[in-house]
This record gives sequence, C-alpha cells and structure tokens, in this order.
Amino acid sequence: MITHPSLPILIATEANSNGLASFISYLRSISHVNLTVASQVPADISAFKVIITTDTCLSAPVAKQLEQFVSAGGGLLHLAGSNAKPLPAFLGAQPGPAGPAAELRVLFENRNHPLAARLPDAIYVSSSHVPLKIADDDVETILYADWHYTHTPVLTRRRIDSGHAACTTIQAFGNPLFQQILYRLLFDLSGMNLFNKTLGVGILGYAPSVGRLHGQGIGATPGLILRAAGDLNPERLHEATKDFPGIHCYESADKLLHDPEVDLVIIATAPNTHARLCLQMMAAGKHVVCEKPLALNSIETAAMVEMADMKQVHLSCHQNRRFDADYLAIKQALAEGLIGELFYMETFVGSYNHPCGYWHSHAGISGGATYDWGGHYLDWIVSLIPKKITHVIGTRHKRVWHDVTNADQERIQLRFAGGQEAEFMHSDIAAVRKPKWYLLGTEGAIIGAWREVTVNELDPVLYYHEQAIPPTEMTPALVLQRRHCSGEIVSQKLAIPKRQDYQFHRNLADHLLFGEPLAAPLADSVRVVAILAAAARSAAQGGTMESLDV
Repeated sequence: MITHPSLPILIATEANSNGLASFISYLRSISHVNLTVASQVPADISAFKVIITTDTCLSAPVAKQLEQFVSAGGGLLHLAGSNAKPLPAFLGAQPGPAGPAAELRVLFENRNHPLAARLPDAIYVSSSHVPLKIADDDVETILYADWHYTHTPVLTRRRIDSGHAACTTIQAFGNPLFQQILYRLLFDLSGMNLFNKTLGVGILGYAPSVGRLHGQGIGATPGLILRAAGDLNPERLHEATKDFPGIHCYESADKLLHDPEVDLVIIATAPNTHARLCLQMMAAGKHVVCEKPLALNSIETAAMVEMADMKQVHLSCHQNRRFDADYLAIKQALAEGLIGELFYMETFVGSYNHPCGYWHSHAGISGGATYDWGGHYLDWIVSLIPKKITHVIGTRHKRVWHDVTNADQERIQLRFAGGQEAEFMHSDIAAVRKPKWYLLGTEGAIIGAWREVTVNELDPVLYYHEQAIPPTEMTPALVLQRRHCSGEIVSQKLAIPKRQDYQFHRNLADHLLFGEPLAAPLADSVRVVAILAAAARSAAQGGTMESLDV
C-alpha cells in the first residue's frame, strides 16, 4: 500500500490529564505515526521529530530542554490548559483569563492556509474560551475564535531558528475536525512538506451518472485534478469531453495507463473487470480507487492487495455511502451508547419492480443481486459491528423475473464471533418494503423507515411535472426507542447530520496527500467481498452455513 513518511511523536502528559485519550487513539490509528506516550519528557528526545506537552509536564528545566530541541529543528506543540499558567517565553504567547465552557466558532486566520485544505470555513468545538495573547511580532495566529465580536487567537505558531513551536488553548481533543487540524500541524512542525501537492486523476469507464459524479467530486476537491477519461464507447467519451472540456480521452485502458499526468485511476467499469483492470493500473504504478464491489471473490482481492503492497500504491473501494447522513447518525448514536451494545441488526433495500436491462441484472457480470447494493449495506454492517465474522448463510428466490439472470431476492445472514447477528436483504419482489434499518441494542433500538418523496415542477402549459426521488437517495426517518426507568419505552427522533457532498473525494485526498485515515479502510472492502462470495456459495447449495474467518 501507499506509504507516508514516518512521524515519531512524543506526548508528555499525565494520564488523560487533558482528556487526550480520543486524540491519542486517533493518532494510533494512523500507521505511519510512531507514537510514544510518557508521563514526562525524557532526558533523551533525539528520536522524536515532534513533542506534545501539557501544563503539568512543562517545568522550567524541561522548557529549556524543549527550546533547544526546537532551535535544532524539532517541532513542539503545547496544549495549554485553562488555569492561566504562564507559558515559556519562547512560545511567544501567553494565555489570558479563562472564560466559561462554550461552543466556540473557530476559524483559520488565513482561509488559504495549507492546513485548511478541504476543511469547512468554520468548525464548532466545545471548550473553555482561553485567548492567547501574542507577545511577539513573529508569532503567527493559525486559528482564532469568535468571542464577543472579537477575534481571539487560540492556536499560534512561531519559528525558532530551524524549528517551530505551536501552542493551543482549545481542549476539544475528541472533535474529529480539530483532530485533523492538529495532525496536519504535527506534520508541519516536523518539517516534512506534505502540502501544496496535487494528483492527476483518470476515470476508466465513463458511465453517465458515475463518471459525472466522480468528475464533479474531483473538481470540488482541492488537491485532485481530472486529467483523463477512458471508455470503449466513443459516445461516452464525447459526453465526458462535454462535461469536462480539456481532459484527455482514451478508448482503451492501455492508453490511459501511459498518461504521465494521471497519478490515480478510478475504475468505474463492470464488476467482472475490476480485478483485472485494478491489477493492470497498479502494475503501472498508478494509485487505484475501484467502484464497489472491489472484486467478485477473495482470490481476486488477495491478488489486488498483494499488488498494491508490492508497488507501494494506494488501493481502496468507492464506499461513498460511509458518508450518508443516516449511517453517520447511527454510528454516532452507537458511539454515544444510546442503545447500549448492538447485538442484532437488519438492513433492506428493494421494492416490487422489473429489474433494469443493464449488466447490473446479469449475475455473470455483476456477481449477483447482492453484489450491487450489498457492496454498501454490508460495508455498513462490518463497520457498525467490527467483530470477526464466523458464519454466513445466503438464500435466494427466482420466481418472477425470468428474463434476467440475477435472483429476484437474496438474503445474507451473518454471525459474529461475539454472538452478534446481522442480515441484509435485496428484493425486487417486495410489494411492501421492510425498514431500511432495524437495530437492537442491550438498552434500546433504532428503526429507519423509508421516505417516499415526489417533487412537482411547475409548467405553464401542462401545469406541472411530477418526479419521484428514489427512496435510496432520501435520508430515512430514524427513530430511537429506549426503555425508561419507569418501564415505559420512550421514543425520540435521531439527530441527523447535515448532508455534505463529495465527502468521499475529500477524504481520499486527505489520505493520499496528508496520510489521514480513510473513512472506509481497504480491509473492510475485502471483508465485504469475502461475505458476498460465501453467501453466493451458500445460496447455490440451498442455504448451507458457510464458515468464515474475516
């Protein structure tokens, strides 16, 4: 897989003295971060590129040691508390009086700062307000907080000879966006330049919807530039040039892989070609993102992972549904323990409709009915229940739509090492839909009902045009039910985050350019293919139980 420069970091802090556990866990999830946590700064700090300190670990002798470390080219990030304790003078800033805990609106002083790439204009964090008073002209304000209609610095940085020292008074170490900013700052303090780089992208397989979506996502993502499109169909290439003028167009994969301006290839072809084309692109040294499913079986995925490791290139799957608002809401509810421990869940997609006439309905190309939406729904399941899967059962029905080779209905049942159970069903003969989500926890439950939405557009002659939005694209109504101590079941609507477009492409750029974690790790996409293949074997044998160890 792609490798990023190793970043050895020391965090000197008393045990969770600043609520740092979440940030420490975040840093440890990044493979190229070599993290050491100690209760104090050791005498020998030469092995580290960046040191993070808290107030309790910053005595006068340690401050002198760290000033010398920074002056020689090291990086320092000090996490100032809310006790207004004076800071060493070399930091160039001092904390002011602490205000009350509040939700702070925090912004970059320079919106075009490299650390701000692909981040929102403002982030909202829960923290005490402690302004930093700038003591010297050479101190840079990176972040400020809106406070009583003034801009108060809350993250500063100063160059000291060959190194840099930074200081922040924000204590929101569990906030994902603040974690991203701090991680980027640590790399910047280390002296390694990861910023102001771009990657040229080529799309192989320009289906009208998928190709355009990727092209628009790339265009909306700083750090990514659409360079080329490839397709066997000249008409689709013509559409690509209309959508994105100036790109190179190729009628074969061979020609696209020789384009020197293409660093990353998005494989958007039919599933039975995924493995072959991914291997071809990675062998040529290209990074690869593949549409779901990643491949049709575990033999193919193993070869793909091996090639990515051998060539040291990126490989991942287009799991854009990891950013759907309903999934994110459920994930947050589970993280907050709102239904206790999740032990059972069902997901469903479908209706009673004639399958489409494209390759999606042909098992020989698509892999089967569950290989389509199942690529997303099973990805949700392995994310929400991150336990080892031990057994899979697949069943299918072929009763109505005999003009296509996919089954009319397929169901996949999973059993996990901890005893948890999960189920996914895709049906084209369901006259009544099951809920999209049905989750049971030890303290409550979540149910997600499909929403049917029709949009009317005014027409001066025909009065109006009616168009239905596919239910799969509408955020379902999520309800959480929990047992109250009185014995009654209390219902509440689940908080839904605001939809944000093209988050997959932004996360991809954050990973490739800055080394930040992927929202959908490759290992999860490999597990999904193993599940799909095991379920297909089970269904072919009438629903036998297949053992799995993924």
